[in-house]
Amino acid sequence: MDYNCHVDFKKDDIVIYPQHGACKVKGTKKQDFFGTGKKEEYLILETIINEMTLRVPVAKLKEVGVRPPVSRDELEDLVAVLSKPDPRVPSNWSRRFKNHQEKLKSGDVYQVAEVVRNLAARNRDASLSAAERTMYERARTNLISEIQPARKCTKEEAEEFLNQALEKGVLKPGKTPAKKAAAPKKVEEDSDDFNDEDDE
Repeated sequence: MDYNCHVDFKKDDIVIYPQHGACKVKGTKKQDFFGTGKKEEYLILETIINEMTLRVPVAKLKEVGVRPPVSRDELEDLVAVLSKPDPRVPSNWSRRFKNHQEKLKSGDVYQVAEVVRNLAARNRDASLSAAERTMYERARTNLISEIQPARKCTKEEAEEFLNQALEKGVLKPGKTPAKKAAAPKKVEEDSDDFNDEDDE
């Protein structure tokens, strides 16, 4: 995605801050935080998720990755990333974790979507470590906060949109590892909830 490098955000605009997801622009303010005697202009943001206030130097907006949210037209490309089946993910934990960290820091919505997709696929086949589960939840939350303004929908509807995209690929209904002898069809409904409990 080729984002416009010229920053011209106005009050009440929705923007994306890579570490915090969607934010609302509250305005700009000149402040001297470091006591240098020279005031710097800051963009004042309020996160959509937990209403935390952020101050970002206007001169560094591009550097930290603040950008407009994905447009409704670009959601189709986002779904294509999320629904790509069987992504290749490094089996080495440290390499995989570092790779995902870099994708999240990039602020690129498609790379965030790759993290969500990859960890969703891994969570399907094996338990996530505590660190990866935290990363997965954070990436999901940030992605949902971006889908919401693009579709002009509720948070719940944005989450459902995300889940449906994942179900087209890595989370297809019924796609679970077959490590045990198949149970008779008539008891399948009763046993589904327990099949993944001990997967490694």
